[in-house]
Amino acid sequence: MLVRKAYANWEVRAPAKLNLLLEVLAKRDDDFHEIETLMVPINLFDTLYFTSNSTGRVELSCQWARAGPTVDQPPDDFPRGADNLVVRAVELVRQRFGVREGADLRLVKRIPTAAGLGGGSSDAAAALTVANRAWNLQLSAQQLNALAAELGSDVPFFLVGGPAVARGRGERLEPVDRLGRLHLVVAKPRPRLSTGAVFAACRPADKPRHLAPLIDALRAGQLATVGRRLFNRLEEAAATLTTAVDLMRRELEHVGCPGSQMSGSGTSFFALCRHARHARRVAGRLRARGLFAFAACSCR
Repeated sequence: MLVRKAYANWEVRAPAKLNLLLEVLAKRDDDFHEIETLMVPINLFDTLYFTSNSTGRVELSCQWARAGPTVDQPPDDFPRGADNLVVRAVELVRQRFGVREGADLRLVKRIPTAAGLGGGSSDAAAALTVANRAWNLQLSAQQLNALAAELGSDVPFFLVGGPAVARGRGERLEPVDRLGRLHLVVAKPRPRLSTGAVFAACRPADKPRHLAPLIDALRAGQLATVGRRLFNRLEEAAATLTTAVDLMRRELEHVGCPGSQMSGSGTSFFALCRHARHARRVAGRLRARGLFAFAACSCR
């Protein structure tokens, strides 16, 4: 997450994420699920602009970016007002720490919504980060993480700034280093799925997949082994809710990549590529077949 200031205006670039492995361990008493997942940020960014004001009101405008990867989304496909995670994040900071200032917010979207790429969660983490800096609150990492966990299961991950293992319902984080840069193609079918519906359709693991072999393969640069170790427990559940999941799976099985799978609760998929040129070539082939696809890489 990159934060920049120009006079009184702040700009934050909020990245998307991919789940390289996502295991669902059990249903919890609080209706969430116990998970274990390895997530990496990628170089597809929303941009949040933040300007403090003296009115005490938080106002948000949203728009899709004119350039860069985009998908067939409704032009006004954004929650408004208090329903937007960005507004909720800023209001949470204001109320919890007695901030009297308001904020004028503008969000430029590039990350598809309801896609398993964490765009809304990343935007919320960006809002927490910039509110803390703009209002000079000097909140600790622990305080920000606690606020993030109140907003959503994926929000704390985006405060880490790099790859991490997430446990619990996503709020217990362990940064992971030395994974190397991954070159990828991300593809998304038009149908979208509710995260709650996908988890409700998922049967927790009888024999959970373990993260250590995947992390070891990533650190050793063994791309073929990484491809075999990719796993998402939610993919089978998502496939029962839309045929687009199986169709996208079959598309990516025939592009010559070491491995592919769905990210998060879907419906986006990603495929590992050997290098940046390979990723661009595969993305071009998928777009030629009428699919939304773009080349990307993991980032910090």
